[in-house]
Amino acid sequence: MLYKAIEAEIENLDISSISEERKKTLQPLVDFIQEKVNTNSIINLNLICTHNSRRSHLSQVWAQTLAHYFEINKVFCYSGGTEATALFPSAAEALTTSGFKIEKLSTENNPVYAIIYSDVTHPIIGFSKTYDADFNPSTEFAAIMTCSSADAGCPFIPGAEKRIPITYEDPKAFDNTPQQAEKYKERSIQIATEFKYVFSKIKK
Repeated sequence: MLYKAIEAEIENLDISSISEERKKTLQPLVDFIQEKVNTNSIINLNLICTHNSRRSHLSQVWAQTLAHYFEINKVFCYSGGTEATALFPSAAEALTTSGFKIEKLSTENNPVYAIIYSDVTHPIIGFSKTYDADFNPSTEFAAIMTCSSADAGCPFIPGAEKRIPITYEDPKAFDNTPQQAEKYKERSIQIATEFKYVFSKIKK
C-alpha cells in the first residue's frame, strides 16, 4: 500500500496534459517495459543525468513508485550520472511535499537517503553515483537519459539493452531564486505524470 498522500498525488496527475509529440518520446520506454512483462522478465531501469543529483533521482523514485501503483512486478529502478555529486536537497524536498518519507542515513558530502513510499516495501536508496557504479546493473537494463547534456555526452552506455532519451529541463536554473521550491515541485510532477502515463499503458 502506498502512503495515502502519494496515492492522492498520483490520482491527481493529469496524463491528458501530455502532448502527442511527448508520447512519442515515451513510447520506446512503454515498448521496453511491455516486452519484459510479456516474457515475465526482470525490468531494470537506470535513470541517468549528468550529476545524479536532481532529475535522475526524481525519475528513479517516481518510476519505482508508479510501477508499484500499477502493480507491475519485477521493476527495479536505479539512477546514476556521468559524475557523482550529491542528491540536491530541493529534489528531496519536492518528493516530501508529495508524501514521501525521507530519512538521511549518513552525513558525508554525498549523503545516503532512504526514500520511503510504503510501509510494506523496501525504501529506495538515494545517493549520487556514476551510472556504471557497482550499485547499478551492468547488463540487461534500459538506460534512460533524463538530461540533454548526458544524452549528448554518452552516446553509448555499456551493458544497456536499450538507450532511451527522455530529457527534462533542469530545475537547477532556479536555485537561489524565490521560485526554487515551486520549480522543483513542477519538475517532479511533470516526471510523475509522464511515468504514470508509461505504466498506465502496460498490459499485464
